[in-house]
Amino acid sequence: MKAILVNEDKSLSWTDVPDPVITSDEVLVKIEAAALNRADLMQREGNYPPPPGCPQWMGLEIAGTVASMGENAKKYSSWKIGDKVCALLGGGGYAEAVAVKYDMLMPIPKGFSVVQAAAMPEAYATAYLNLFWEAKAKAGETLLMQAGASGLASVVIPMAKAFGMRVITTVRSEEDKAAIAHLGADAVLNTRITPLPEFLKAEAEDGRTVDVAIDCVGGSLMGQCLPYLSHGARWIMIASLAGALTEINLRTVFVKNIRIIGSTLRSRKPEVKAQLLAELCKNVWPLAESGKVCPTIYKTLPITRAEEAQDILYRGENVGKVVLTVE
Repeated sequence: MKAILVNEDKSLSWTDVPDPVITSDEVLVKIEAAALNRADLMQREGNYPPPPGCPQWMGLEIAGTVASMGENAKKYSSWKIGDKVCALLGGGGYAEAVAVKYDMLMPIPKGFSVVQAAAMPEAYATAYLNLFWEAKAKAGETLLMQAGASGLASVVIPMAKAFGMRVITTVRSEEDKAAIAHLGADAVLNTRITPLPEFLKAEAEDGRTVDVAIDCVGGSLMGQCLPYLSHGARWIMIASLAGALTEINLRTVFVKNIRIIGSTLRSRKPEVKAQLLAELCKNVWPLAESGKVCPTIYKTLPITRAEEAQDILYRGENVGKVVLTVE
């Protein structure tokens, strides 16, 4: 089969690789679509290696068709050859096929295309993990979702709204502000006009403090935001696109009982991911099928144009998810 490999000069090529060989617990999925994530860019740069045992090529979420099954997968799961599925991977999604442990598969929500379904496993699992496992978010609380035009935000914002939260999000242009209006955030802040700490201070003075933050930006402004959070707030750090260093007044942290939590999905144990996916299917898939949550697809390209697709993420121009299709 073919897969996208990273060359020595960091360029990408659609290259022959060995066919996957499934174990007894695995299912072979013929890939029809694979979504991009910023973790793919980090892996391409050599900064985010796949977990042991995973293929070396990129790709964390896919959708396609079950092509064959190991004996335990047949025995202990309800999957059948020909089922349409989406899957969360440790790696290996930029390819024609992938071997997946049966409990990493999810059904494609009714009415969704393979392109939409491919944009769901990593993003939706990350959103659910950080909202409900890490932050223990509740209806009526206020969420700050950084980088509102990102693929993850396109999932987090409607999910949080569907579960009854008030949502603030940030963008860096008026064009992005207009582009994400359909997500339904209660407040969209252009940080090039108003700095985030200034906005949060004004919100706090009006009695609207933030209870939960999901932050993929980080940088020097992160520490400046903490004084304006609610007592017992949870600030979830998932990336540091604006820099890994900030200055924090520790008195603010313990006086306000603020929890700063570092979180990644890829590093979790397989059994933890399986539990997370089971909760997704139970609690979020019905919301998807009712139209309350749906991934925003920015652009779809054939997998042979993976380098062009990743350039969209490098430039930060996408509002929503970029998806590769596999013929």
